[in-house]
Amino acid sequence: MTSRILIVDDQAEIRAGIKAMLRLDPGLVVAADLSDGLQVVPYLRENPVDLVLMDIRMPGIDGVEATRRIRKEHPPEKLRVIVLTTFDQDDIVLAALRAGANGFLSKTVSPAELVAGINEVVGGGGALSAAATAALIGHMTDSPPPVIDQELLRRFDALTPRERDVVILVASGLGNDEIAAQMSVSPFTVKTHAVRAMTKVGARDRAQLVSFTFRAGLYP
Repeated sequence: MTSRILIVDDQAEIRAGIKAMLRLDPGLVVAADLSDGLQVVPYLRENPVDLVLMDIRMPGIDGVEATRRIRKEHPPEKLRVIVLTTFDQDDIVLAALRAGANGFLSKTVSPAELVAGINEVVGGGGALSAAATAALIGHMTDSPPPVIDQELLRRFDALTPRERDVVILVASGLGNDEIAAQMSVSPFTVKTHAVRAMTKVGARDRAQLVSFTFRAGLYP
C-alpha cells in the first residue's frame, strides 16, 4: 500500500533531505514539497494526501496555525499530520498537539526513525519520539494546569489498574519495549493496553494521551 506524503518546510535543503530519507521505503511517495504554510490548505483541496510532514516554524503562518487550518477541513482520521521540530520551545509543541497534530518527531531523527514514525501515524497510531515526550513532560511539569480537568479525570477512572500503569509509564517517556521490560509483559501487551486506554479516554493517539494524562493531574 502506498502512502502519499506532503512535506512543508521553508528550507529547501531540509525538504531535499527528508525526500532522500523517505526513499528508504518504496511505500512512501512524496506528492509535493511546499515552502510556506499558507500554501498547504489550498494544495490539499486539489491534491489529497495521506500525511503532512509539517515544520513548526515557517514564514507566512507557522506549523501550529497551518495544522489548525488543516483540521477545519480534514479530520484526523482522514489526514494525518506529523510536526517536525527541534523541541527548543515546549509550549509550541503543546500548541501543535492541541491544534490537531498526530505526532511529533525531531528533525534530528535517523532515516529509519522517520520512516517508522510516518508508517505508525499513517496506520492510525501516533509518533512520539523520546525528544517529543521530554518536551511535553518538561512543559507540563514546569507549568502544571492550575485546575485539574475533572472531565478528563473521570475518563481515566474507566481504566483498569494495568491500563493505568501503562499510561503513567507512557507519560514518563518510556517506549513500549522499556515498559514491557519493566512490567514483565510483551511489547504487544503494552501496545494493547495503551490502545484501549486511548479509546477509553478519547485520545486520538499517544501524543494526546500524554497531554490528557497531565491535564488530568496524573503526573508520573
